[in-house]
Amino acid sequence: MSSELLKNTKERMQKSVDAYQRELASIRAGRANASILDRVNVVYYGAPTPLNQLASVTVPEARMLLITPYDKGILTDIEKAILQSDVGITPSNDGSVIRLTIPALTQERRMELAKQVGKEQEGAKVAIRNIRRDAMDAAKKLEKEKEITEDDLKNLEKDIQKLTDDFVKAVEKATADKEKEILEK
Repeated sequence: MSSELLKNTKERMQKSVDAYQRELASIRAGRANASILDRVNVVYYGAPTPLNQLASVTVPEARMLLITPYDKGILTDIEKAILQSDVGITPSNDGSVIRLTIPALTQERRMELAKQVGKEQEGAKVAIRNIRRDAMDAAKKLEKEKEITEDDLKNLEKDIQKLTDDFVKAVEKATADKEKEILEK
């Protein structure tokens, strides 16, 4: 029973860290990264479709993304979707591909992005702490229902805390890496 609780807690915490890392990947850091287009949906035959299913996205240069649609007929639709998204980069269409040139970040913009990363980090830590709280409550409930002993409860709480500490460290490492990438010129 307690090993199942730990396994479930670990899975939930891992999902929180994964979601945080996806969120970080979508924050532009002055370098071309195809993941900034992950949330762009193009209306294709009446249905919103993720851009990465309609075109290949490559990084030919450090500050450029090249979008090559599988169907040349949707080039203007892709361009429209990028303009309407929160990417914040104006696409240039040459009739067969779309180029996105990522501008260099100003120092002020770098600081704003670093703050945004800090806010995202806080959210991820809160999510992990909420999972810890749920797990602790479940462990106390097991002890109350006499399914585990008081000593088992203490050990389980220690294990849950260790999991929490490990996942918070993973979030902090991801944050430090992203801040380094943003503040690098």
